Amino acid sequence: MVKALFRFGVTVFLSSTFGGSVVAAHDLPTKTTLNAFIKVEPQQAHLVVRVPLDLLRRAAIPLNGSQYDLAAAPAAIQQSVQILAGGLPIWENGNRLTPSSWTGRLSLPSDRSFEQYESALQIADRPTDPSIAIYYIQGFLDAHFIYPISSPRSVFKIQALVAADLGSMTRLTVRYMPLEGPSWAMLITGGSRPVALNPAWYQAAGGFVLLGIEHILSGMDHLLFLFCLVIPIRRLRTLVAVITAFTLAHSVTLIGSAYHLAPRGAWFPPFVETAIACSIVYMALENIVGADVRRRWMITGLFGLVHGFGFSYALGQQLQFAGSHLLVSLFSFNVGIEIGQLLVLALMLPALIWFRRVVPERMGVILLSAIVAHTGWHWMTDRWEVLRQAEWPRLDAAGLVTMGRWVAALLLAFAAARWLAKWMERKFPPREKTRPARIEHPTALAR
Repeated sequence: MVKALFRFGVTVFLSSTFGGSVVAAHDLPTKTTLNAFIKVEPQQAHLVVRVPLDLLRRAAIPLNGSQYDLAAAPAAIQQSVQILAGGLPIWENGNRLTPSSWTGRLSLPSDRSFEQYESALQIADRPTDPSIAIYYIQGFLDAHFIYPISSPRSVFKIQALVAADLGSMTRLTVRYMPLEGPSWAMLITGGSRPVALNPAWYQAAGGFVLLGIEHILSGMDHLLFLFCLVIPIRRLRTLVAVITAFTLAHSVTLIGSAYHLAPRGAWFPPFVETAIACSIVYMALENIVGADVRRRWMITGLFGLVHGFGFSYALGQQLQFAGSHLLVSLFSFNVGIEIGQLLVLALMLPALIWFRRVVPERMGVILLSAIVAHTGWHWMTDRWEVLRQAEWPRLDAAGLVTMGRWVAALLLAFAAARWLAKWMERKFPPREKTRPARIEHPTALAR
């Protein structure tokens, strides 16, 4: 009897605790991506958007059983389209635009008109066929808005607020089509701040500088590698050469990745992450055994190429917001990384100077490097397990071409670095310490 009551109590508790969440989970939309086109003309801008009805469950579209009553739906559809305009606000130079006209309709789930702008525009302006059967939350709401604008060269922004209660679960895929030049696609998270569709070069530059600073300050593996580089260095000239080599090297692979020249495949990201961990372990062990820091810039440049691929992963999803300023954004991202590195060095170097006064120099280098090596080793083994499970690519003709390009780029970068090092040695030769003249013994001079 007691066991039965206990089981009944547990069942009631679990049902009351998790039952509501299960029902709520089934109520969550399964289709959460909006598809849109924005085309700019001399005096107006067009927004053509397709929204899953799964996101518009609160729309007052009449039903006939489990299907939408399309014969009685035109007025409700137009009302839903007006509400949709508030969920996708558009700004021109900071001023919110108001649509001058709009049309809307319901479409079947099998309709594929939104693969191209022209077909999407045609289907959005066409009335809903009342003879088709669209089941509840199974189709789409297609809408076409026309906004008067003052200039096609203005900066336009858009914000995704449809189903705002879902937050980042929703996505807005928008293809921006300017009056001149190529179009580009963007993926905007629901509930985020307004996003510039065609930012000015200084807006793109400022955003990517901040992105570079944020990435380097939050990238613990990059910071640990940088810390390993400067632990044994005492001369400013050597420090400048090492940091410059690291900057130039990661810039090469970062730019190459932005132009889709990096190897592709699921194996490459874990390979890069593992190689970054290996670079930390190697540099820490080199500090322990006492390598020549004057030649450190060469190995730093080699590892900097690997770290550049790591930087590219943080940049990849953000380049869509660069608009037509790809090179400016890449340069600005690099500038942000360098600013972040200088901020970190401004804290690291005084701390290292103080540490050298407390602990004997050689012992301090070994102690700090051993701690870094321990951390890097754990990262390396964990990432190696992930890399082992990845499927490696087959070395076909395309793979050989890609490999050849990167080998040529590496050789060219190494040759340029060697030339730059020799030029610096000739331009800024190291100062030789003057020794006091040897004074001969008077008896020797007499001889």
